[in-house]
Amino acid sequence: MNFKTAMLAASIAALATLPAAAADPVKIGMITTLSGPAGYLGQDVRDGFKLAMDMEGGKLGGVPVELIVEDDGLKPGQGKQIAERFLSENGIKLLTGIVFSNVAGATVPDIVDSGAFYISPNAAPSNLAGKECNENYFVVSWQNDSLHESAGQNATNLGYKKAFVLAPNYQAGKDAIAGFKRYFKGEIAGEIYTRLDQTDFAAELAQVRAAKPDVVFQFHPGGLGITFLRQYEQSGLMKEIPMVVAEPSMDGVTLAAVGDAAIGLNVSSHWNSDFDNAANKKFMDAWNKTYNRPVTYYASQGYDAALAYASALKATGGNIDDADAFRAALRKADFESVRGKFAFGPNQHPVQDWYALRVEKGTDGKPVLKTVGEVFKDHGDAYAAECKM
Repeated sequence: MNFKTAMLAASIAALATLPAAAADPVKIGMITTLSGPAGYLGQDVRDGFKLAMDMEGGKLGGVPVELIVEDDGLKPGQGKQIAERFLSENGIKLLTGIVFSNVAGATVPDIVDSGAFYISPNAAPSNLAGKECNENYFVVSWQNDSLHESAGQNATNLGYKKAFVLAPNYQAGKDAIAGFKRYFKGEIAGEIYTRLDQTDFAAELAQVRAAKPDVVFQFHPGGLGITFLRQYEQSGLMKEIPMVVAEPSMDGVTLAAVGDAAIGLNVSSHWNSDFDNAANKKFMDAWNKTYNRPVTYYASQGYDAALAYASALKATGGNIDDADAFRAALRKADFESVRGKFAFGPNQHPVQDWYALRVEKGTDGKPVLKTVGEVFKDHGDAYAAECKM
């Protein structure tokens, strides 16, 4: 070996001993609702997701990640524009965050059609669960209908025979009433679709009183739900006609806002803060130490969405360019959900258990949501058979 060759070999050997350059973090784009009366829903999705990252020191599945968050303002067009910018300008291939189904309907198809992945921490409209399903679209929360199917079954289990149903006039509201009616075995005394920006429900409450049902089912998420419940209580109906709802109509923030007026309310949910499993205890401990506010379902779903991405990033070593491998890793759902047992069905929506909750007075005298029974076991959704991947 001559001197020049020897020097080259020594240089190569020296370079081999140097630490590898740090890879750029994987970018994750979050489009969510952060402003207006429903702003706390998106804030909790964001903060639940960030909590999982913070617990790993800014990583998910051992892979450094960067979360880029923008507010859709509950405007479908705005959500669509943010997605286009994330995809074209930021080169983002992993997205999440949308709370409302009207925003999801305008945004998700463009995301998955571009080859990027989307994990929903909340919105799951029926069309995207069935014929318009996509191999790059995953949901960790529930399918819209199944969320309210649990309320319909809960109302049936409680022995109610005549229900009045109300929900906002958009896709999730239509899915809500369809889901409730699918499992409620009694009579529907009245059906009303309210406005998504409504603040006065006096006319609707008058119709409820006139119909004389033995139970009311209503779906009004975020600030809408707080307004509806306050007016329902102020009208005196809370003492006359009991209410059965699914979780978006009675979360931790709603409960704190309406207080004792909610005592006795029957709720169905896939998760509650009192779930006795290791993953939930870890989540609740971290949430309570980090955030000085009530925890909601949205926070737990944001956290689980982060864990789902973490599982795939870990399995692929952070390689998101091999879409087939990343997709296969996501489908395994190899993470410990805060709700306990969790799996993806054939349309990549959850198959999970549903529970009956009730608002009761806690040991400190304040109202709390207490898990009191089971509604469904290993429940999927009504549209999975229509999904052909």
